[in-house]
Amino acid sequence: MSVDASSAIQPLPIVVGGEEARRTVLRRRPLDDESLSTGESAVVERLFGEPLDAGEAVRRILRDVREGGDTALLQIAQTIDGFVDELVVQPQEFEAARSLVDAETVRALQLAAERVRGYHERQLEHSLRSFDIDGIGQIVRPLRRVGLYVPGTTAVYPSSVLHTAIPALVAGVEDVCIASPISPGDAGLPRGAVSPLKLVAAEIAGVSTVYKVGGAQAIAALAYGTESIPAVDKIFGPGGRFVTLAKRQVYGDVGIDAIYGPTETVIVADDSADPRLAAADLLAQAEHDPLAAPILITPSAELAETVAREVPQQAAELERGDIAMQAFANRGGIVVTTDLVEALALANEFAPEHMALLVRDPDKHIDAVRNAGGLFLGEDSPEALADYIAGPSHVMPTGGSARFASPLHVGEFLKITSVVRAGHDLLQELAPPAERIARAENLTAHARSLELRREDR
Repeated sequence: MSVDASSAIQPLPIVVGGEEARRTVLRRRPLDDESLSTGESAVVERLFGEPLDAGEAVRRILRDVREGGDTALLQIAQTIDGFVDELVVQPQEFEAARSLVDAETVRALQLAAERVRGYHERQLEHSLRSFDIDGIGQIVRPLRRVGLYVPGTTAVYPSSVLHTAIPALVAGVEDVCIASPISPGDAGLPRGAVSPLKLVAAEIAGVSTVYKVGGAQAIAALAYGTESIPAVDKIFGPGGRFVTLAKRQVYGDVGIDAIYGPTETVIVADDSADPRLAAADLLAQAEHDPLAAPILITPSAELAETVAREVPQQAAELERGDIAMQAFANRGGIVVTTDLVEALALANEFAPEHMALLVRDPDKHIDAVRNAGGLFLGEDSPEALADYIAGPSHVMPTGGSARFASPLHVGEFLKITSVVRAGHDLLQELAPPAERIARAENLTAHARSLELRREDR
């Protein structure tokens, strides 16, 4: 057991009513991005010879890599990891990775890739298209080169490789590369290696360029380029505190997809829900991170009480049960509402990354869901299925950004160029009102540019 006996028998606390829920379980608390742990502070002091907060440390890393290229990357690797390795994964490492991943896992990854590819190919069919009509139009083109940051050394996510790389390739991106931190020499991997699971997933997805660099220095290399790592047009993928700060700081010099925080899931359930499944679904997200947000909102007090007992009982049998219970203590919880209408309203206010409807006839409530990265309908559609193999990308908006943002999709890898080809007749028709607007704005050079074309013809 990973949870001690005393904690395993303690049910989760339950909050009653919307107002109390907003004040407690559903209150969004900003993550502390600037303060450093003891270990992080020690690394920063080794790098720069003085104590710095996270923001300043990231600024200096970005500057050093921008100015020093490969040399700076290798110096940072030497300081942080204690050794220097080559920056690019070589073909023989891909070959070795194939022999280290069992055949069943490879087949599962291949099936997941097929489903992710199929979903995004259908997405592409319905994306904005190039057109040219009535003197105006647009050209839709894929980005030329993108970089995917895939975190994890002890915890490895080959699914994230598939769920970021495949939409890019479906969109037609010419050059897709991956940046991955290297193993410190634990979890059964040799020091300096990229996980074989990541490399096999990259090959299945169709990516052959993987760089052995993680952290803020990886974001700097992708944004500004080095001798070994050409700069990209846009950076995708989640990461830890330093990666997130680096993405914020390079935005504008390069595109970024989003700023991601810890995972979050809200289950809206009524008295028809199976409490064992509700508890299992909450734990599936809670085990990711002590800062994950696993939340149940229900009008059924009986369901709430049963799930409150079920969660710690199931957690006691999980390898990462202690992490899951920390997540419930930090940012999770159970809310009892007056009715299902209030439950859905509270879920929309929270705007979670994942929203699951464990209710009678979930399709009936689809229109009531306004803010969610992903919507999971009924007990046969658990979020864990979508994490791996359902089809849509599991990279989704967090931190309430589902109010205005979408999951990763093919459109993120496309850009639009507006086209104007007015011709003589349309120019003569539209120039006079355009001139009037220009003069109303006191931009007489604009107006004159239009007048000359009418006078000369």
